[in-house]
Amino acid sequence: MPDFTSSPAMLLIVALLSYLLGSVPFGLLITRMMGLGDLRQIGSGNIGATNVLRTGNKRAAAATLFLDAAKGAVAVLVARVLGEDAAQLAGLSSFLGHLFPVWLGFKGGKGVATFLGTLLALSWPVGLLTCATWVVAAALTRISALAALVAAGLSMVWLMVFQEGQMILLVVVLTLLVFIRHWANMARIKAGTEPRIGAKKA
Repeated sequence: MPDFTSSPAMLLIVALLSYLLGSVPFGLLITRMMGLGDLRQIGSGNIGATNVLRTGNKRAAAATLFLDAAKGAVAVLVARVLGEDAAQLAGLSSFLGHLFPVWLGFKGGKGVATFLGTLLALSWPVGLLTCATWVVAAALTRISALAALVAAGLSMVWLMVFQEGQMILLVVVLTLLVFIRHWANMARIKAGTEPRIGAKKA
């Protein structure tokens, strides 16, 4: 019997389904269901948890954070039955789905929560330390974008600490995409104009 679990066709299916899962704009859906308006017309216009928090609704922001992280984690955990290569492909695909969702004209979020969820599912020690890095950086700076950049950058260090070399290429790609998506934030951080966590922005 041929092994279809590792065939190119099966991997293509994994990538497609993971991308579609990642494309679900939970922030946009949650804010609409809670009567908070169109998230794309609020604050930065981003569909992630940080911008949801600008609506003033902490429950909506927490739900968005959890569900955006779950997109990456669920994709990885389901695909893992086919092997680690499939799991990593699923993580990358769900992340790309969040960044470039087909439902929103390929204009999505910045991927931080999905990045963290993917890492937690692939290697929970690395993911946990990356999450902790974000929490500490956010507490110290009160700037979500800066915390995201620090956490993504230091995820490489945690990979080496736990000797997770098989993940290095994936994490390098995800980290580069996180930095690219935060390019405008980096300019504002340098200028001292990046909004603080919880600050409402018209």
